[in-house]
Amino acid sequence: MMSIAEYLQYGFIQRAIAAGAFISLLCSTLGVLLVLRRLSLIGDGLAHVTFGSVALGLLFGTYPVYVSLPVVMASSVGILKLMERARIFGDAAIGILSALGIAGGVMIASIAGGFNIDLFSYLFGNILSISVEEVYTSVILSLIVLVVIVFNYHDIFSITFDEEFAKAGGINTQKLNTMIVLFTSITVVLTMKVVGIMLTSALLIFPAVTAFQIAGSFKYSLMAAGAVSLASVMLGIMLSLFFNLPTGATIVLANAFFLTTAFIFKRVRSRGRT
Repeated sequence: MMSIAEYLQYGFIQRAIAAGAFISLLCSTLGVLLVLRRLSLIGDGLAHVTFGSVALGLLFGTYPVYVSLPVVMASSVGILKLMERARIFGDAAIGILSALGIAGGVMIASIAGGFNIDLFSYLFGNILSISVEEVYTSVILSLIVLVVIVFNYHDIFSITFDEEFAKAGGINTQKLNTMIVLFTSITVVLTMKVVGIMLTSALLIFPAVTAFQIAGSFKYSLMAAGAVSLASVMLGIMLSLFFNLPTGATIVLANAFFLTTAFIFKRVRSRGRT
């Protein structure tokens, strides 16, 4: 069996680690915001929309990400508008677009035919096959989103815990809400290469929930979620190489391992205090 140092000499491993590192930090940051605002399933809903947009891209012979980004971004704004104007609960709005996305994808795949294998690769992801261009795209978009979040940290903190109070304080909550859902759509599209469309929501939810078990504040939750997400992606990549396992599923299971460990740690600590 090859050592880690030997694996790291390969370009495709270096690309996977570079892209995975930035995407994992992006997912964990947005995951904390979404879980606290009870919108954690928005990742799953937008992932289903991504399925339909990937099928559309393959139908027209276009690189799927170029089609997915605008379609999924528009869908995320659609979810927000349904929640605000139609007074539909968040989970219902997500469910509506989720159903439309998956139905559209299945319909396009059925009518067109001939690209089921390509579509399958997007469903379950393969970060080890990521190209140089996809690495650059992932790094640049991740940096842009993370920098914007850092510069708007205090406003985002306010709307996360009390949106009405933030609005009364003069914060443009509509602008920030739109920004967050757009960033989530970008994250979902980027993540499909890491763990696939079917497992995208796991990379948003697991690190955040794990962080809440061990961190006592919003700031430390963001930091803990980032550490857990990064460790899960790195561990998942290495384990998948050593044991010839599907990388996306291994990353998700690594997240599940850290979540279980955090639950046990919290329980033991709470018993120790009593």
